[in-house]
Amino acid sequence: MQISEQKVVTMNYEVVDSQGQLIDRSEEGGPLAYIHGTGQLIPGLETALEGRGKGDKVAVDVAPEQGYGKRDEEGVQTVTRNQFDDSVEIKVDMQFEAQDDDEGHQIVTVVAVDGENITLDTNHPLAGKALHFEVEILEVRDASAEELSHGHVHGPGGHDH
Repeated sequence: MQISEQKVVTMNYEVVDSQGQLIDRSEEGGPLAYIHGTGQLIPGLETALEGRGKGDKVAVDVAPEQGYGKRDEEGVQTVTRNQFDDSVEIKVDMQFEAQDDDEGHQIVTVVAVDGENITLDTNHPLAGKALHFEVEILEVRDASAEELSHGHVHGPGGHDH
């Protein structure tokens, strides 16, 4: 079976940046399972996996435009300390999830703390980076009706609720 829309793909992967620094690998949490064609992967990786099958090993370079996008300097903003819970100590490199205007979630990184002023970067931490993926396809199967309606994989590698 080949990878195409609405197929569940289970894979091991490793991703490094252009300097060869390890960013993430599947081994720590077990294989990743996702539903192809639903936007769960970055576009450049999903395109490279289209038509592949079980046992295939794929190496792919993904430019920022097909990954997490280019950095937007307008995404760096300074806010005041009173916008945070007083019990939380805010430190540089701290990351948290914030709701955006479209009801989605985005990762926000603290880049500077200066007294009452806290500078946040709303760009994805991997924005502007070229990424290199090494992927091994472990399984390709049809997604169940329930998985398609929920938008995610159930069982190993998926996110059960």
